Amino acid sequence: MAKSKEYNLLKIEATKLRKLGLSYGNISKKLKVAKSTLSLWLKDVELTATQKKELYTKQAFALNLGPNSQKNRRQREVEAIVKEAAKEVDSIVSLDVYRFFGVALYWAEGSKKMMFNMTNSDPNLVLFWVRWLDKIFKIKPKTLKARLNIYPQQSEQQLKEFWSELTGMPTDNFGKSYIKPVNKNYKKNNLYYGTIRIEVPKSTDLRYRVYGWLKVIMKDIAPEVTKVEQKWEKLRNNSRPINLV
Repeated sequence: MAKSKEYNLLKIEATKLRKLGLSYGNISKKLKVAKSTLSLWLKDVELTATQKKELYTKQAFALNLGPNSQKNRRQREVEAIVKEAAKEVDSIVSLDVYRFFGVALYWAEGSKKMMFNMTNSDPNLVLFWVRWLDKIFKIKPKTLKARLNIYPQQSEQQLKEFWSELTGMPTDNFGKSYIKPVNKNYKKNNLYYGTIRIEVPKSTDLRYRVYGWLKVIMKDIAPEVTKVEQKWEKLRNNSRPINLV
């Protein structure tokens, strides 16, 4: 009899809370009653249009920003993947691995003409490049040159000081910066530090040395590339388009 009375009191309280616009989840937490039970008790309780709107808004917020949101769940999944992947790599990187990591970086981001240089906006990548030059070629930061590519609203002097502190390059080694013209188009990426070009003076031979290392890496695929390029040599015969703007 006592249990039946307690049951009825819970049902009455649940009904009151539902009429106030609370969700099944909130009522379940307050009364310690399963949602499946609440759905039976409260199926005939109608919410006002305003209450329905508020519940929908809260649910949408929870889905998008709550701890169990898809974004947060994915973030935790990515963190787990990165953590496990880190275990697959030896914490002590060999000199050859370190050397070829820098070679790949130059292949992707470096200039292939004249001076040996690399341009990027990522502080991690830039610092690695400077440290790589020192470790592989014994080229110290104080001997390097640099140029910035920045927006008009950015402080050239402060950005020089930022990159100088990060890389160890004296600010006096920075040449004239390129200031981008004002552009009204929307920019998706914010380059807070601009981009920096790290230059190695008198480095033409150094560039060819890196090409030699690249040749070793590419030796197995070079014949295939050459074969296909020769077959499609006609693609090189197209004249360059004329800019009429």
